[in-house]
Amino acid sequence: MSSPADATFVPRSAETWRDPFTMYEALRHHDPVHEVSSEGGNYWVLSRFDNIMEAVIDFDTFSSAEGLTFQYGEMEKLGIQAPIVMMDPPDHTKLRKLATKRFTPKQVREVEPLIRGFVIERVERLREMGKGDIVRELLSPLPSLVVAHSLGVPQEDRDQFDGWTEAIVASNATGDILKAADAVGELFAYFTALIERRRGEPADDMISALVHAEIDGGPVPPAQLLGMAFTMVTGGNDTTTGLLGTAVDLLTRHPEQRDLLAKDPARLKGAVEEFLRLASPVQGLARMTTRDVQIEGREIPANHKVMLLYASGNRDELEFGPDAGACDITRKIRRHLSFSYGAHHCIGAAIARLQASIALEELLARCPNYVVDGDAGQFAPGHFVRRFESLPFEATGAA
Repeated sequence: MSSPADATFVPRSAETWRDPFTMYEALRHHDPVHEVSSEGGNYWVLSRFDNIMEAVIDFDTFSSAEGLTFQYGEMEKLGIQAPIVMMDPPDHTKLRKLATKRFTPKQVREVEPLIRGFVIERVERLREMGKGDIVRELLSPLPSLVVAHSLGVPQEDRDQFDGWTEAIVASNATGDILKAADAVGELFAYFTALIERRRGEPADDMISALVHAEIDGGPVPPAQLLGMAFTMVTGGNDTTTGLLGTAVDLLTRHPEQRDLLAKDPARLKGAVEEFLRLASPVQGLARMTTRDVQIEGREIPANHKVMLLYASGNRDELEFGPDAGACDITRKIRRHLSFSYGAHHCIGAAIARLQASIALEELLARCPNYVVDGDAGQFAPGHFVRRFESLPFEATGAA
């Protein structure tokens, strides 16, 4: 049980991601509207499910337009026009409507053969190797493949794209995208050329769809096209890796849950939701208050950053019961915060769920007794996404 002394928010990164949950529990129980003193400017932290849910829905009060970290002046440091995740309605809504047309249930189903073929190939490779790093072999390259496919990156450019993606995701995780300035510049140059190519040679991809769409009676501005591509690269990779790393670790630590899945594969859909809830790959993001707001009897002033701890809310006993911290794939989950909610609900949620379902299905079918060593796994740096950077794997169930 946590104590009031643990109720101090300290940003996590790398090894300190191993257990942020004691801190989250203490904040929920003892200081759910927590103020953090910071040289860059004080900010607030919300840790209870209901408070976070109300904040993500109330975009008029909790704005995304000043960035999503607890640092002030974030947009000026970024140095590019705001991507969709840093917009508020109505501008956000207009662009989102165009983007979501590429993530209909039909279009998501159409990418299933690509995902399954890739997963089978990589799992079979792991079987043949007997042991290896499952992050490097499967969990990291899978979402990169899906993002590249969704954006329409030709096969011959995938290796180059993967290199840019790896550099950008790593630097973005630490909150300093300028560390990957060369990769960002090269990626933007690449997509600028691809956008022009798709004007005359449209394909069945996100870039083509946006290039030939209209917004406010005219074409989508090039900066917004680039911003959408950048958002998919930074938001669609490490998050899925984080979900799957936690899932395979939980199934190793809880063999009784793995047995339930083995006996009844139909439970996989519910299991993915439980893994999403417990993993919460994006542990939290910030908003900026546009007015003074009262929460739990405390006042947060206008123009202050507020960190929304999704991962804490997803383990809130008031929402999920006294066993909220336990893994139970039979749990009936009405809602969770892993894809946020409201206007900024993740547009790639369906395809992330599909990747997780296929990866776990094929892994359990082909390596039913695999083990990963979560204690020896390494966590990636960065204050917002919790994911394994490496995770030792043994395919001990391989035939």
